[in-house]
Amino acid sequence: MTGPRESTPAAKSTRPSGPGRTRGSRRRPPGRGVPLPLLVPAVLGLAFLLVPLLALLLRAPWSDLPAQLGSPEVWQALRLSLVCATAATALSLLLGVPLAWLLARTDFPGRGLVRALVTLPLVLPPVVGGVALLLALGRNGVVGQWLDSWFGITLPFSTAGVVVAETFVAMPFLVISVEGTLRAADPRFEEAAATLGASRFMAFRRVTLPLILPGVAAGAVLAWARALGEFGATITFAGNFPGRTQTMPLAVYLALQSDPAAAIALSLVLLAVSVAVLAALRDRWMRAV
Repeated sequence: MTGPRESTPAAKSTRPSGPGRTRGSRRRPPGRGVPLPLLVPAVLGLAFLLVPLLALLLRAPWSDLPAQLGSPEVWQALRLSLVCATAATALSLLLGVPLAWLLARTDFPGRGLVRALVTLPLVLPPVVGGVALLLALGRNGVVGQWLDSWFGITLPFSTAGVVVAETFVAMPFLVISVEGTLRAADPRFEEAAATLGASRFMAFRRVTLPLILPGVAAGAVLAWARALGEFGATITFAGNFPGRTQTMPLAVYLALQSDPAAAIALSLVLLAVSVAVLAALRDRWMRAV
């Protein structure tokens, strides 16, 4: 009876190397050092992004921060920002999820053009978006004149106008996220539900929506954060009236002209919200990587 077979140098040399190695084997790093032409601009780019944030933290009036954040004007702007951003996110969910499903699951003429128009607010300057909203929904706008004469609804320079402006710039983030999740989801589950007698809407509600719920949640968080930080479209379409249309970004802009310490305190609140959004989406991004 022979004993256990000992490994020999020849046997070791027959182990696969390179692309044919097993998953558990260690890979040799392609290079130990970072090329200087890549390292220098990478460090400069990192500093360019981090130094302004560090300056905000270093120059923050930490001793006076409770008093700055405790003023009624700050809480008024914060409350309005939270309410309007949440309302804009709810409206984006109501309109954006069906739109994302339409772009991902149906084939119709001009779908590429529709997708391009949906993503246009992502690259459109927010001030231009505010001007477009005024021309469309203003009292003398294409649609706004009928809203005013038929229903007595005037959207510009009102809290509802803030919600409309924030929805206009935030909903594309939700649509893109949900559409990508829908394209990654297997449509055979919907087809199986249809063969069992479910209507297309029931299949979406009972099968597709639970599958894409993480993508919907991520898109909603992005839309909410974008709505919370909206400035250009809001000030153009809704104005800057304390207690009615003055959100946190508008309050920061106004305070910077008269009270820089208050502007820094308000900026810290928005920075904390942005960090919280990144933390909420970290697991999803890490899974994507």
